[in-house]
Order: sequence, then C-alpha cells, then structure tokens
Amino acid sequence: MAEQKDLRLAVLIDADNAPRSAIGDVMAEVAVYGTPTIKRIYGDWTTPNLASWKPLLLENAITPVQQYGYTTGKNSTDSAMIIDAMDILYTGQVDGFVLVSSDSDFTRLAIRLREAGKKVYGMGERKTPNPFIVACDKFVYIEVIRSAAEKAKAEEVKGEEPRQEKVPKAKKPAKKKEEAAPAPATAPEPPEPESKVPKAVVELIADAVETMADEDGYAFMGDLGNLLVKKQPDFDPRNFGFSKLTQLVRYLPRFEVDVRQTSLPHVKHIYVRDKARK
Repeated sequence: MAEQKDLRLAVLIDADNAPRSAIGDVMAEVAVYGTPTIKRIYGDWTTPNLASWKPLLLENAITPVQQYGYTTGKNSTDSAMIIDAMDILYTGQVDGFVLVSSDSDFTRLAIRLREAGKKVYGMGERKTPNPFIVACDKFVYIEVIRSAAEKAKAEEVKGEEPRQEKVPKAKKPAKKKEEAAPAPATAPEPPEPESKVPKAVVELIADAVETMADEDGYAFMGDLGNLLVKKQPDFDPRNFGFSKLTQLVRYLPRFEVDVRQTSLPHVKHIYVRDKARK
C-alpha cells in the first residue's frame, strides 16, 4: 500500500456518465491509491444540466474541460478525454490513471494505458459494462464508495452525540399470573454465513488461496488480496458489506484465519487456509 500511495495519478472524469453527488467521495477514494496530480472533468459546460457541477469542482480543485456537442444525441466528451489521456501518457507526468465513467467506450483506452505500463483504476456505477471493468487493473463501484462514506459519517455523528442521563422508570405493578404475557415466539434461525456472499465469490477466494498456499495450505492475506483483484478487477469486500478482506474471510466458515506475531511488537501477519481443501 505504501507504494500505491506514492503513485502520481491523473483523474479524468466523464461528466456525462458520473454522478455529481458522489464526486467528493470519489476523490477521497482516489487518495487511497495515490496522489491525484491531474484532475480534469469533461463535458459541454454551456448546457444547463452541468451548471450544478460548479461548486463541486471548486471544492475538489477539478479543472473543467469544455467540449461542445457537435451533433445532437452524440456524446462528444469521450474523444476529448481520450486525446487528453494519450497526451498525458506521452508526457510521462503520471504513474497511473483513474477513469471515472460508466461508459464502455473507454475500454480500449484502459487497455492501451495498461499496455504502456500504467496503472488504471476505473470508477463507475454498477451499470458499467463488464468489458470496461475487466480492462482496468481495479474497478470500484461508486455505489459502494458512497455507501461506505455515508456509513463512516453516520458513525462519526453517532460518536459526537451527547450522552443522555438515564431516568429511572417508575415500577409497574406486577401482573397477575392469569394476565401474564404469552411467551415470545421462537426467534428464526440466522441465515447461513455464506448467504450474502455469492458462491462464485467463495470459490474465487478458494482458488486464489490454493494458488498462493504454502506446504501447510496457508496463504498470506496481503498477497491473496492482490491476486483476487488481478483475477476479478471489481472484487471489493465492500461489495458484500465488509470494510476489509480479513473481515470477509473470517465471516466465511470455509476458511481458517491465522494471525502470526512478527519480530516487531506491533506488526502481525495474517494467513488464511481453505479448510475444504487439505
């Protein structure tokens, strides 16, 4: 992760295919992967529907790039964004690109940038076509980014709420035996732990563990996470309600997690083993 944070990134946003309400959260997510040294957004800023972008662009220091729509019904921002990306590529100013769009027209661009040895991170909505997703080194759904940000804000507000003193409640008179409340119904059994994680994802993790496992069947969690993203670029524990891969793996009864202490007092290594494959 230390190497990722040092990456210089060019963030290119397709205003016609990116939700403006989540742009702040998207930029916060970009900071996880590197430093955004170039931040540009493409659209026809003469149209009324893009006027509401202005305060968001000022807050996040994003430079708008004007591209007129030459033909009604045609998206002309794609070509401008692609040309800029290639210009940036040849200047050698950045180590990677973040393409914020749900448009499959950027699939070939992502492939070309990776061919040039650049990291490519895609960010778009769940409607994004699969060809664009797999063309990126990693793809993150904007819905997941927004949900995680809202959850973090809710927890922060909850932590700041003043504690209210508990007022003792008046004791109610004891009920007579004949008026006793009926026994509560038996609580339904909790669902199986793997129910909210698709079987295909469980098998993906199992195959990755088997690939990385040592003679004892254990795979290092850090290497496992990297391999999962290589196998499936849109793999993200947050897609299933978990903030970390370790939490997701612990949730699945098929896997065993082993935490090992290192020579450093505050550093531990986490390993995982597939109990179904011995």
